[in-house]
Amino acid sequence: MKAEEWPVWGTTARVVVTEPSTLPAARVLIESMLSEIDLACSRFRPDSELMAAGRSSGPVQVSPLLATLVEVALRAAEDSDGAVDPTVGNALCALGYDRDLSIVDVDGLAVTVKIAGWRSVTLSGNTLTLPKDTVLDLGATAKAFAADCCARLVADALDTGVLVSLGGDIATAGPAPHGWQVLVQDRDDDPSCVVTMPAGKAIATSSTRSRQWRRGDRLLHHILDPRTCQPAPRMWRCVTVVADNCTDANTLTTAALVNGNQALTMLREHNVPARLVAADGSVRTLGGWP
Repeated sequence: MKAEEWPVWGTTARVVVTEPSTLPAARVLIESMLSEIDLACSRFRPDSELMAAGRSSGPVQVSPLLATLVEVALRAAEDSDGAVDPTVGNALCALGYDRDLSIVDVDGLAVTVKIAGWRSVTLSGNTLTLPKDTVLDLGATAKAFAADCCARLVADALDTGVLVSLGGDIATAGPAPHGWQVLVQDRDDDPSCVVTMPAGKAIATSSTRSRQWRRGDRLLHHILDPRTCQPAPRMWRCVTVVADNCTDANTLTTAALVNGNQALTMLREHNVPARLVAADGSVRTLGGWP
């Protein structure tokens, strides 16, 4: 196997291939795909298609890519009973997360605003209708979906087994006779473990510690509870789930952080291998983990 990594979207992209000669081409394919997705749905660039759609009044025609990304986000909202809501963009902006975390303004107040709710977003084919002044945030699904897309793209185009990691979102595709060994650890001071994941599976980790910023005297994180428009209580440091695809895995990990003390019940209902690190550092596992 051969690997390469580089910075992207405030995190690290990493690609591992089972056929070493395919690595340069794999990186080119992944960088191209990530660039397309960024231009389609970034909340941090005014020229993105998503931000342009938010400035429009009434229905707007969007590209097939953006329509797919919004559809994925709405499906995640429905599957999570609203715990993963793409309309929290306004709330994140009001809390100060209106730009890349490396340049977030630490001065000022963290304001609470109401959100329209995911049911107020309408998508019919490529026609998107948003409530007035609504900013969508697709971060809870777009990165995981990108990992899924990149893994499938590389495997199909280059005839290789591949693992694509975008921060805590990891997707695999193609053959890997011995599976993939993955280190599961959010922060350096968190408990760690190594799991062997079958080829074609995905694993995602969501955290209340990795994407943090300070606003005045408050230390905030990016997983918002749509019911309060505030960061979810830090009952869990992080949650990790293995699933058939990274999008589903990340939907469950995000929803678990939002659901707090109901996370274990929710994950058991979905019957997925899961690992939860509590605020005190203790570890809970279920669903046959690892």
